[in-house]
Amino acid sequence: MSAKPRHSGLPVGRWRITDMDKWDADVLDLVVPAFIEFQRDGTGSFRCIAVEGWIDYRVSDEEERARVESTWEGNDECDPGSGRGWAIMENDGSMVGHIFLHLGEDSAFQAVRLKDA
Repeated sequence: MSAKPRHSGLPVGRWRITDMDKWDADVLDLVVPAFIEFQRDGTGSFRCIAVEGWIDYRVSDEEERARVESTWEGNDECDPGSGRGWAIMENDGSMVGHIFLHLGEDSAFQAVRLKDA
């Protein structure tokens, strides 16, 4: 098995999810402050509302920017959950993307990189 590709625009680190179009800010941080995190090895995690997921991702180029395509599995309100998502780095250093819950809802999101994460 070969190593997962690395990309210079890889958004490694923890990102604070600041906004989701489907859910209000007061619900977004229901359990913990909402975040998405990417590790160099192609894995990561996220947490928002009562959803917690472990990510497997790949990076590709789209319009000269890194695009992360991912699948995830975890928990949705303590029930098994899974889905997919994507994210793109914006020119201002922020991130935008979309998280999909298998057989459930989906939402666009915006995130900013956390320092010292």
